[in-house]
Amino acid sequence: MQGILYEEASIWQFFFVTCLLGGWAAWMTGKACAQTWRPPLALFFYILGLGIGVRFIHHALFEGTMFSPQYYLVDTIVLMILAFLGYQYTRTNQMVTQYNWLYEKVSPLSWKSKG
Repeated sequence: MQGILYEEASIWQFFFVTCLLGGWAAWMTGKACAQTWRPPLALFFYILGLGIGVRFIHHALFEGTMFSPQYYLVDTIVLMILAFLGYQYTRTNQMVTQYNWLYEKVSPLSWKSKG
């Protein structure tokens, strides 16, 4: 997988920077967008910028390639998944908490009408 998903010598570097640090930031960005009732499109553009930040961390700490479309795309896809999971999780909790007479939780990521 090295050379396809990540360029570092170890997958642990990819996991630490992209999944742990970047993923936490992406989850919190998704949560913030949901809490302020922003549309998912706004979250999409925020994560595109966060992807650049994650590429910079790879470049600064591990001498990775800063401007690599392949690795930027991989990092950004991982961040998008985590961000939209955080968004949907928070939105579900908002809907069933604030409108508890209308909606009930079906799963951690979805709700349905009570009627």
